[in-house]
Amino acid sequence: MNDLNFPSKFDHLISHYPRWAQLLTRKYFTKTLIQFILHGNVRDLVRCENPETGNADYIGLINFLAQELFAARDIVVLYDRAAGIHFLDAEMQKDFNRAISGHDNLFGTEYAKTRPRNPSQVLAILDNYFRLRLSSGKRIACIIDYAETIVPMAEASMYSADDRSALVNLQRWAHDPFFLQHDFTICLITENLSDLNQQHVQSPWTAEITIPLPEKDDRLAFAQWLTKDSLRRYETYSELTLEAFAQNTPGLGYTQLRTILADTLENKSRLDFDHLSELKKVMIEESAFGMLEFVESNSNLDDVAGHHEAKTHLRQAAAALRQGLHEVMPMGYLVSGPVGTGKTFLITCFANEIGIPMVKLKNFRSQWQGQTEGNLERILNLLEAMPPVAVMIDEADAALGNRDASGDSGVSKRVFGQIASFMSKPEHRGRIIFFLITARPDLMPVDLKRQGRAEEHIALFYPSTPKDRLELLQVMMRRTNLTLSEDSVPETLLNGVTVYSGADMEALLTRAKFRAAAINGSPTAVTAEILSSVVDDFIPPANTEEKELQALVAVLESTSRESLPEPYRSTGRIEITQRINELKLKPS
Repeated sequence: MNDLNFPSKFDHLISHYPRWAQLLTRKYFTKTLIQFILHGNVRDLVRCENPETGNADYIGLINFLAQELFAARDIVVLYDRAAGIHFLDAEMQKDFNRAISGHDNLFGTEYAKTRPRNPSQVLAILDNYFRLRLSSGKRIACIIDYAETIVPMAEASMYSADDRSALVNLQRWAHDPFFLQHDFTICLITENLSDLNQQHVQSPWTAEITIPLPEKDDRLAFAQWLTKDSLRRYETYSELTLEAFAQNTPGLGYTQLRTILADTLENKSRLDFDHLSELKKVMIEESAFGMLEFVESNSNLDDVAGHHEAKTHLRQAAAALRQGLHEVMPMGYLVSGPVGTGKTFLITCFANEIGIPMVKLKNFRSQWQGQTEGNLERILNLLEAMPPVAVMIDEADAALGNRDASGDSGVSKRVFGQIASFMSKPEHRGRIIFFLITARPDLMPVDLKRQGRAEEHIALFYPSTPKDRLELLQVMMRRTNLTLSEDSVPETLLNGVTVYSGADMEALLTRAKFRAAAINGSPTAVTAEILSSVVDDFIPPANTEEKELQALVAVLESTSRESLPEPYRSTGRIEITQRINELKLKPS
């Protein structure tokens, strides 16, 4: 909440408003701002409370602005490109029609017959109308919905003459002395701030107001309001109390909550924790347009072979989270290591063990101008409402952009800026935990890997000792539903010079099952001879130098010496760096 001061006599007028509406009002009372950009959860319902009776209702944002926040205004003008200029009040419409007739007589237009919807024409008409009515002492509010279609995010060279005209009008209104000295407010509404012209967004004459998704207390109040006349029916068909319902629905808006509750109240659908979790996941993934995906697993850290130091750290982190010690948690993790070392599996097991949801950031990049940044903004807004949550970004070196990137009209730079800023917010510590997973951490920008963002660097490596190899093999046998004695395992698999990843061992066991099915008629009838022949026949992919490079850059990134296996632990960093440079210089 912004700590803007204004006379205390206004306190009782705004205390019942949502926090974002209080902030807008506070900023307006400074008499230095009249143009506000509302963004975020703008397509949801808004709580509208009667301060005298305490009764509440939930209405759409446009209605809340027009009928509640600007209820004292003489004129409230609504505009979007599809509906054109319109009003919620018939008297306001008649007044505007009279003004349009006067405009037609004065300028020779015929707008009274065919109302324009093009922004450049509409804003010119509204400019004359506002000045005329403000001069006569009227108080006016103007609400422009889908503002991204009026002043879209685009390079200046891509703007048409109409786009430029609309942009100039809005910028001029924001600091026009005539408008500033009258009771006049303009609200631009858009879901994603990054979809708007950034010159206008960053202007000192506009204020950005974020409308967040509802928090736990807000969700509880809404659930109580919706079930106030049917609480007994809700309790009949739901295994969750309203408090538990509110606790387990972070990331959902009022409209989505209403859908879930209505299904229980009207369709008598059984609501339990598992059903609610499934509905929540589907709704959040839909809200993110498929750019977020919940990661599910029945495994925990006991199912991870090797990586003992990493598992120890993550178990300690899990214990801290269970105790609510968010301040001791890293802001984020960088998880690196060669392909096939189980980076993704390890982090998935951690999230499942601690019992917090994990989401995977999918491809949010778009070929359209400004859409990539808008997609990312939508995702980050959802994450802001979901704590506690773990966020996994696989192939992070390719997904997150770079401050120094060129050739994509600055998209990668802007993506990098959005992610870096979000990751470094102190209030996210221990609540939104980022796991940046990559086999090539050397390709990631230093700013994302520094302290204050991805603070803890976990490096994973292939099993290097017979004990670690045996442990990995046993895990893969459980995964492939095979039972083999240690005596039947070929010596070369545990002590040979060939290094096997978990994926390699799983492939070996699957091949052994295939051969057993052909020879013995059953995939589980794997003998020592079959497994030995499969191991002797198996040729690992010929990318050893690439894997060596991935291992060495992981060594340099690790923030724990104890987690490094020999011989990396005793090898000097200068020697490792020289070898990395040699590998990078070799033709691919």
